Amino acid sequence: MTNDKVLVIEDELPIRKLISFNLSRSNFEVIETGEGAAALRLVKEENPSIVILDLMLPDSDGFEICAKLRELDPLLPIIILSARGQDMDKIMGLELGADDYMVKPFNPLELTARVRTILRRARPQVSEEKNSKQQIGPFLIDMKTQRLYKSGKLLKLTAREYQLMKLFFERSGQPLNRNDLLDEIWGANYFGDPKTVDVHIRRLREKVEDNPSNPVYLKTIWGFGYCFQEGEAKDEARD
Repeated sequence: MTNDKVLVIEDELPIRKLISFNLSRSNFEVIETGEGAAALRLVKEENPSIVILDLMLPDSDGFEICAKLRELDPLLPIIILSARGQDMDKIMGLELGADDYMVKPFNPLELTARVRTILRRARPQVSEEKNSKQQIGPFLIDMKTQRLYKSGKLLKLTAREYQLMKLFFERSGQPLNRNDLLDEIWGANYFGDPKTVDVHIRRLREKVEDNPSNPVYLKTIWGFGYCFQEGEAKDEARD
């Protein structure tokens, strides 16, 4: 029996019950609400493991709720589930800190699979605890606590951003293309929008780079993908 608790924020009762039924059948504990204000209260009271968020709520703007959830808990995984399938809506949701974005109509089994994948990847592995800290340039990653520091300062990363940085640390200096990142972080069976990688990289640069428009550490390999590197000595000294 899993201890994972899923908060479902969906105002359409039939859809909410469908999601809850499938998650409960997969041994998740489900709490649910159809209102944004109640969702923020439930996050504080119930401490869910992950949130499924509809954007079109009767009392709140879903994007605003997403931003507030991220402020409450930077590591809380969030899956947006919405009928709004335009690229700009997806990008905005991801920019605000969502880990994934699914468009209605959706397959409830796929949603449950994505919940499992995100939760599995959000947990530190026991094998990492013996050698949990690693330093590259000004960055120190602590895999036991899932925290990243730059020049001694804690960076507030989302769960997905931390997972990306962990992978970049493990493969420092090695170019990774978008498919590599999708397979490793989102899972080989991920069928969402590949643009999610670029959005998360852009958000990550805003946190790890002094000048995100001229990155020193998280480089773009044009025509291929991305590469994390130690950076130039002068940039490290300045930090």
